[in-house]
Amino acid sequence: MKKIIAFLFLFQLSFGQVNPEEVETASNEFENNFYEALKQKAIENYDKAIVSLEKCLQKEPNNPEVHFQMGVNYLALKSYADAESAFQKAVDLEPKQRWYWNGLYDVYYQTKDFNKSIPIVEKLVTFDANMKEDLVSLYMTTQQFDKAKTVIDDIESKGTLTKAMETYRMQIQSMQNGVKPKVADLEAAIKNNPKSEQNYIDLIYVYSTANQEEKAFETALLLEKEIPNSDLAHVSLVKFYINANDIPKATESYKRVVKSSKIDFKIKHRVLNEYLIFATKNPQLMTEIDNTLTYFDNNAGMDVNKELGKFFYNQNNFELAQKYIEKSNANDVDVVDLQLNIYDFNKQFEKMAKKSEEFIDLFPTKANLYYYAGKGNNNLKNFKKAKDFLEMGIEYVIDDPKLESGFCKQFIICADGLSDAKMKQTYQKRLDGISKK
Repeated sequence: MKKIIAFLFLFQLSFGQVNPEEVETASNEFENNFYEALKQKAIENYDKAIVSLEKCLQKEPNNPEVHFQMGVNYLALKSYADAESAFQKAVDLEPKQRWYWNGLYDVYYQTKDFNKSIPIVEKLVTFDANMKEDLVSLYMTTQQFDKAKTVIDDIESKGTLTKAMETYRMQIQSMQNGVKPKVADLEAAIKNNPKSEQNYIDLIYVYSTANQEEKAFETALLLEKEIPNSDLAHVSLVKFYINANDIPKATESYKRVVKSSKIDFKIKHRVLNEYLIFATKNPQLMTEIDNTLTYFDNNAGMDVNKELGKFFYNQNNFELAQKYIEKSNANDVDVVDLQLNIYDFNKQFEKMAKKSEEFIDLFPTKANLYYYAGKGNNNLKNFKKAKDFLEMGIEYVIDDPKLESGFCKQFIICADGLSDAKMKQTYQKRLDGISKK
């Protein structure tokens, strides 16, 4: 009994759980050699530790802890075959000890023997569920994507996926593009694992592409019921509620989507477009859009205010078009043209003159900027300033009869304002020539 107690203390010592001074000095040869092995390992004398452990094995050849310690020292020396053999012996003797399995995994991990690692990690998962992420990585490395997806779904059903697991899932989805899952398989997967979000999403997609909108809607509702915190459910629900003209529910789903940190920006943008069309029929909803635009601010590559401005410009709603265009990126050429067109349409000549002059500094060879600067100043009775801009800008007009005609008309207005008959005659003649072409 005394030997067993001493051995247990030594086992704890090997994992740094007690101070060596607290362990009573072993009285027999086995314990002395085992203690010596631990001491030599601690100061990285792995060869000497192995010699002491071999003496222990002479006394107790079937002691799993001794074999485990042999493996630890062989692994430190990068003697992988010997380490594997020692850890395997420990596992065979005591398969319920997690650390022995961990020793084998350490060998295979360092030697990059991924195929041998998998059954070991599958066993380790039974001891520690956190090892599932290691298992997914191994399945991905060995291209066992179906198994990886099954484990990812299982992880997700019990909590939130880490960024690494989200990335793996996206990789699997991109590789499976074009491979249409079967309805029966997805329904079975949902039944077997009702907390796996992706199976619902895949089934909704299958139903939607088959124009089975009612079944797609039922699946989205089931997803919302089984996983109430699922934001992805609302990507589908918002469309269904819009089609049903259910304003409160459509708005709730829209806000869930755009506020979610889990949903890709492209999907959010698509949902915004769907809700925006809905809002044109229900103008009171524009307030909801304005209140959620901040959730798009940090998404590079997409100026949402510009898109809204273009949308309303094409709808001939110049009041709203101006509102959003003025909030967008002023260095964007498309925005420049839209903004000046809107000012021209709304006869806001002071704004048009000021903005066009600012934009000329950014785009000095863009002819229409000089046209707007000239027209704006003409309407403000700043004829001399208008003439300067028109004379600079007309030099940049190339193969654009419409713009050239516009310049000529502004020159004629300018000439009247300056009482310059010669200038008026010159540009009237040029305008007549353009008209005859």
